[in-house]
Amino acid sequence: MKNPVKVVAAIGLALGGVFGLVGTVVPEQNLRAASWGIDGVGLVVATSLLALRFFRKGNDFVAGGFLVFAIGEGVMLSGTAATLAESVPSFAAGTALWSAALLLTSVPKEFASWIRLVGIIGAILFAITAARIFWGEQMLPTASPLPFFAYPFLVLTFVGWIWTLQKAD
Repeated sequence: MKNPVKVVAAIGLALGGVFGLVGTVVPEQNLRAASWGIDGVGLVVATSLLALRFFRKGNDFVAGGFLVFAIGEGVMLSGTAATLAESVPSFAAGTALWSAALLLTSVPKEFASWIRLVGIIGAILFAITAARIFWGEQMLPTASPLPFFAYPFLVLTFVGWIWTLQKAD
């Protein structure tokens, strides 16, 4: 993986996966905010680069999915310094955009079947999360079972995207 765009995108996805999960489980607000800040920046950079990569390849749906993901992550990033309760509106908007992005990247046959399946499961779980918040339920970003159990599907999707980048020519 010598292509610098692929390297930076893979690092951004890895940072997003690791620090996103760390931020979900640490109880201290300052550590959570710092973790989610690193997560958000890494994912915005990675998915912006992937949007350009897939646009140049002519796969507009996948490129659009990565662009929508970057926008959703940027929306979420705006709430990372807030308390969990204060971050709910940006979290709801971000998860709705994550859901759309995961569908846009998973429906076309650009990635291996297992990556697409994991992405679609994540999309459904995040759509349910966003809908419940938009419907008026007070659901924190760390709530269980949702969205807590949706995050592993997101991170597995990142792993699949990294794996695809590594094997790409």
